[in-house]
Amino acid sequence: MRARWGISLLTLVVALTAIPTAADRQYILVNRVPGRVWNQNRPETFTEESFMELHRRCPESGSGNVRFGAGFIFSFLNGEPYVVAESLRRFLAGAQQTDTPVIVQFDAENWWGHRSDLWNFWDPSRPGYDPQNRYNVEWTSWSPDDAVKICWRNWGRQIRVLPQPNLMSPDYLAACREGLARLVPIVMEWYHALPADKKDLFVGIKVGHESSIGVNAWHYPDGNRLLDVPRAEDPTYGLDHSRRPSRGVAAIGYAAVKTAGIRTSGELTEADVTEVVRRYVTILCRTAAEAGVPRDRLFTHGAGWHEGEWLYDAAGNAYSCPGWSFYRHAADPRGDIGVQRNLKRTEAPYWAAVEWLLPGTRDEAAWREALAATLSDPKCRCLCIYNWEGIQDSTSILSAIAATLATASTP
Repeated sequence: MRARWGISLLTLVVALTAIPTAADRQYILVNRVPGRVWNQNRPETFTEESFMELHRRCPESGSGNVRFGAGFIFSFLNGEPYVVAESLRRFLAGAQQTDTPVIVQFDAENWWGHRSDLWNFWDPSRPGYDPQNRYNVEWTSWSPDDAVKICWRNWGRQIRVLPQPNLMSPDYLAACREGLARLVPIVMEWYHALPADKKDLFVGIKVGHESSIGVNAWHYPDGNRLLDVPRAEDPTYGLDHSRRPSRGVAAIGYAAVKTAGIRTSGELTEADVTEVVRRYVTILCRTAAEAGVPRDRLFTHGAGWHEGEWLYDAAGNAYSCPGWSFYRHAADPRGDIGVQRNLKRTEAPYWAAVEWLLPGTRDEAAWREALAATLSDPKCRCLCIYNWEGIQDSTSILSAIAATLATASTP
């Protein structure tokens, strides 16, 4: 474990160099689905018109303390580095041209297809093959012989995805650090060049994306045998979040726990998995902080799928403000005991609903109440609705957003 004085010193430096901002500013943001309009592998898609579309549908009153803006996820291990960097520059330029506050979201966990040199340990006919890559992915036991070749995800429907990364692998972490060290300075240079009256266009940087193990990339028992069979033969029963750490499928996390030196044998526990996720998120945040991001503009993306589970705690560290996904408790985050547990003990200046959606209804009144409840805590810096493409044609939801923007006023 790192010496505590190191954390305290950097925390002090970050606090002293925090970017000046209106203390009462809050944001309602909308995330645009990667690949629909904005595509990180096609920089030309980040046009001024694609920003203006948002403003036409959700006009700001100009008098409130809640601003409307946008977010986008840059999966920097899933594209050519120079192309992703150019897309980021165009995203920021479009935000400035259209006076759109933005949150820049960096993800290396869910989509890392461009880095087969990290995950391909089994197929000599494909690029990046190296048997040692089994140490960069998760295992179903304490042995690298049980490295996973395939995982599954359900963000509306079940799909096959690449193996869950070993979040403690030195090679994987080096790739994460390199990506952030390349991209974060682009954001900070853009911010520092903004005129004083435009500084609030920079909502912040978010690192990680529902950081976890075995949730957004889970492995069915004996799942490797399914790699070369039709998808129609895949199991579909999914996850049982009451059973942790396995979540009702094959438990993974052994590789990260072993690599971290937490344990090398015995039973894998929920506490073990939470700890390696916490360490991973902290490494990302420390890297961003070292690149110049102050704590009040740096957010994590934690989550919990079972009421109060320990994974909520992985979102907190000394470099950032904690953020979580809100679906079950989007109507009122005060009912989320995992989030509230962490808000009671954090020293961060803000927190954020970095992924937010009120499920099951498009009723305008319900949405207005949910937006108001989420923003009722002045320390909630922003909520980011997932996704714009899912609400853009709903007049009732857009009316709720517009009404919230119009009625929110500076105390």
